[in-house]
Amino acid sequence: MKSIHYTDIAPHQLKVAGPGSSIRVLIGKADGAANFCMRVVELAPGAEIPSHQHPWEHEQFIHSGTGEAVIGGERIRMVPGGAVFVPSDVEHQVSNTGTEPLVFVCLVPNFAPEM
Repeated sequence: MKSIHYTDIAPHQLKVAGPGSSIRVLIGKADGAANFCMRVVELAPGAEIPSHQHPWEHEQFIHSGTGEAVIGGERIRMVPGGAVFVPSDVEHQVSNTGTEPLVFVCLVPNFAPEM
């Protein structure tokens, strides 16, 4: 069992994004999670995760801030309390369009490499 506050984990810059982005792995392989990896992603105002795709899905829950996801060419508004599904092998990107950090939980299979 593991119980933590997400801010107890040091953030690391996302490998696929530039400055103003961070990720924290909350629960993953190192914790014995057999199927999923739970991460918290934070994007500063104006920051983005560029368009990319990979052979696994993700599920995202928006905690705070506002942004926009483009998934398979469709624009989706990201608002607190919202959820987004990104199917495997579909091109996608995320941008913070607001004035405060965009913070969201992102679940992926535990075999997915770190972003």
